[in-house]
Amino acid sequence: MYARRRRAYFALMGTCLALFVSACALVRLWSVEVAAGMVFAAMLLPPLAAWTANRRGPDDRWWDDPTGDRQSDEWWDELDGKRKPGP
Repeated sequence: MYARRRRAYFALMGTCLALFVSACALVRLWSVEVAAGMVFAAMLLPPLAAWTANRRGPDDRWWDDPTGDRQSDEWWDELDGKRKPGP
């Protein structure tokens, strides 16, 4: 799951970089309006890439999921305030 999200992140960021560089280096020579549109599109891609890279997959384990280790789960529950410390 991590590799898939990482590939998607780098694809989006690579597209962003390609749009920005081509707009500033080449497209502005023919049409400033199209170059501005490309830069605007490139501006929208980094937040989308971050959202894609950080979203939870169906098989991902998160910090509040039980680990399966009883002692560790009890310790974290106590720290989170879910359970009162025992005697």
